[in-house]
Amino acid sequence: MDGHAREEVPRDPRERVRFYLLDHRTPIGRAIDIGLLALNLVFVGVFVAQTYPHQPATRAALWYTEVAIAAVFAAEYVLRLYGAADRVSEATDPYTVVDLVSVLPTLAAALALGPAVAANVGFLRVVRVVRVLRFYRFTRDEEFFFGTVEVNTLRGAKLLLTVLVIFFVGAGLFYSVESEVNPGIANFGDAFYYMVVALSTVGFGDIVPVTRLGRWVTVAGVFAAIVLVPYQARKVVRAWTTDAVRDVTCPNCGLTGHDLDASHCKACGHVIYQEYEADE
Repeated sequence: MDGHAREEVPRDPRERVRFYLLDHRTPIGRAIDIGLLALNLVFVGVFVAQTYPHQPATRAALWYTEVAIAAVFAAEYVLRLYGAADRVSEATDPYTVVDLVSVLPTLAAALALGPAVAANVGFLRVVRVVRVLRFYRFTRDEEFFFGTVEVNTLRGAKLLLTVLVIFFVGAGLFYSVESEVNPGIANFGDAFYYMVVALSTVGFGDIVPVTRLGRWVTVAGVFAAIVLVPYQARKVVRAWTTDAVRDVTCPNCGLTGHDLDASHCKACGHVIYQEYEADE
């Protein structure tokens, strides 16, 4: 299998780069997948850790780690464009756009040439919360470095990821606008707790937004939860129900869609004929 995979590796440099960035089966492709997934987790973890108080040395280490990972992701972005068959299409792909936006704030702050410039680009670091969207790239298809998953499992994973993304992005934005003025928001954990309580409509009232932007972030989070979560859930339910029936039309009443092993129409009782493979 590995020998067959090696034979399929293109010789052209551009095609080889594209192959390994998309491949999940060869050792190199798996290593790239695992490495990018691990870096994504660390990248998000660094953002969360930086919201807590640390010694200057620890804070500096976190910053250098963030810059190093951002540089790796920037290199990945360049390689994706280099290896793409259609570079314009790749550059405008939503996953690629998220890849770029997630590292730009860090790189812009790292390349700032003085305190004044750093202050001007510092607000861009608020956008760092979008780095969590990079995880959607790993749910683009059913192929993973550990094997292939069922389509329904992938849909369920996307639904769970959507819920977590809404909580995380909402918490990150809420922390960014409230942390300096709201005594109840001391770190990311406080903001995440608030978003979970607010979006689940529990509303304990122990933490409330004190800024106009904080209130709008809450409103935006509620709207996102109302729209995106049911949308993903509906796709999952529709897929499950569709997989459970067969597109067979009753010749008597015209009802379409019957159970896989049905011999009679569930509406009128008329005999229907279906071809299906019996379980062995």
